[in-house]
Amino acid sequence: MIEINLTDQNFEQFIQNSEKPVLVDFWAEWCMPCFALGPILEKVAQEYTEKITLAKVNLDVAPQISQKYKIERIPTVILFKGGKPIIGFIGVRPESLVKEFLDEALKKVSEAEIPENIEEIIKNYQTYAEENGFKLNPDRETVERLLKGLLANEKKYGARYCPCRRVSGNREEDKPKICPCQWHKEEIERDGHCFCGLFVKNSY
Repeated sequence: MIEINLTDQNFEQFIQNSEKPVLVDFWAEWCMPCFALGPILEKVAQEYTEKITLAKVNLDVAPQISQKYKIERIPTVILFKGGKPIIGFIGVRPESLVKEFLDEALKKVSEAEIPENIEEIIKNYQTYAEENGFKLNPDRETVERLLKGLLANEKKYGARYCPCRRVSGNREEDKPKICPCQWHKEEIERDGHCFCGLFVKNSY
């Protein structure tokens, strides 16, 4: 596993620019509990590699950052997203409790990523569906997950490309994948739902 060591000089830039949430382990060479927790965090981080990035901050190397986030006891672990601390814990925890913490923390991150105008976006898609003889998926959780994928693509590529289709980066090639995509009506008629499941038949 690649270990990312952050300092006063690179900490802010790293956590602000990271596409994934960053789990930061604040530790020190003289802290024995830190050496007990470190391998547990590394093992869990490998299992959650698609969801988080693990970074370490040695208090003696990064005193300014440690002071900024009021790190008074170690080990302290904090999950950051978009440069902001979301939630954390102090002390050694077994693997099962670290995973429990991460699941809850990532849920908070997911909820925080839901845009303020989510209701307006959903309403627009509902109106579109009704006007075309089908409906929006009645599962709210599925709809929000897909919308976050659409908005993430909009932020990254400049358009709301279907999150379930590969985006090449070529605007002309990708144009048919902008939601509602070129194939959604045919898929709804044939399969009862579009490829990603955002739209479904009225009888679905």
